[in-house]
Amino acid sequence: MTNFISDNSIELEQNLDSINYGPANLVVIQPTTFCNLDCNYCYLPDRHLKNNFSLELLEPIFRNLFSSPYLKSEFTIIWHAGEPLTVPPSFYESAFEIINDLSLRFNVNQYPFIHSIQTNGTLINQAWCDLIKKHDIKIGVSLDGPAFLHDAHRQTRKGLGTHASVMRGISFLKKNNINFSVIAVLTQESLKYPDEIFQFFVENQITKVGFNVEEIEGSNQSSSLSESGSEEKYYMFMQRLYELVHHSEKTIEVREFERTKGVILHGNDITVGQFHPFSIINIDHKGNFMTYSPELLSMSSPEYGDFILGNVMNNSFESVCETEKFKKINGDIQAGVDLCRKTCEYFSLCGGGSPGNKYFENGSFRSSETMYCRYTLKILADIVLADIEQSLSF
Repeated sequence: MTNFISDNSIELEQNLDSINYGPANLVVIQPTTFCNLDCNYCYLPDRHLKNNFSLELLEPIFRNLFSSPYLKSEFTIIWHAGEPLTVPPSFYESAFEIINDLSLRFNVNQYPFIHSIQTNGTLINQAWCDLIKKHDIKIGVSLDGPAFLHDAHRQTRKGLGTHASVMRGISFLKKNNINFSVIAVLTQESLKYPDEIFQFFVENQITKVGFNVEEIEGSNQSSSLSESGSEEKYYMFMQRLYELVHHSEKTIEVREFERTKGVILHGNDITVGQFHPFSIINIDHKGNFMTYSPELLSMSSPEYGDFILGNVMNNSFESVCETEKFKKINGDIQAGVDLCRKTCEYFSLCGGGSPGNKYFENGSFRSSETMYCRYTLKILADIVLADIEQSLSF
């Protein structure tokens, strides 16, 4: 049950000393708004527009980042929020050269970083593989499993399926011995086929898979998983998948199971998530930036206007923390975290949830439970905990 908190119901020290913000462990850069596909569950509103990132923005981004108190350790630069392979390999060659030069000049603490690309996979060819190998880029491919599931949602603007194109791209990665992971989106229809999805990934030697749920966020304002009975079906799907993963000789590593076990068994840190200021820095093709959930950057709301906090050409990351807009957004987000802390028995496994999902589902950051957290945390925790308890009973 979702809880809400009114503006005046609690008094919190919601805007902590900004020196405690970060550490910035993820920098999301939008190389383009454009995507060559038109997936029907996509949250991005401008994926039909060809607005590309200017390389001139890299110097203010990384000059600010390397001098920021929010950068305290190694970090990942992910090129995302549009299809990153619709800009040419030469763009990334130039970008990486510029970033490396800026690192030599401004990265006085020599914090290491890696580049990552999340792609739909349809455009991968030998030229892209050469770039990936040269710069040791971490690659994630979006693939929803067998063709009959994938092609129902991941289509071209002409309504054509893209599964064959993605598998062709994956064949290039395999031929070049490039390690990659896959993200599959689960819809109501997917939940009927845990065995088929598992076997598909096993048969295609895909060993690392993350399962996203079809979310209510951005321009995707509904989800088939909000239908009656979906949570029970999701539980049964994940329970069966858990059994397949743990009892098959040919197995795959499922991100959700590994992440949940890491928190439960090893106490992996959950205090720095999307709700923590400047643990994630999101930058669009114009240099506009914000923190928290990346999905918020391209959206606007009646209460806050857009969620943009500043622009790298005019603002440092620290300077925007003094603005009323940041204080309002952050105060509301931290109020939501506090509500989760007070009302949710899973809080120790989560830390406060996703602000983006709270806003898109509940209409307020000052809220707690979401469909997203029930699926991606609570149900998974129940499955993993039951298995741990059973193993301890022997």
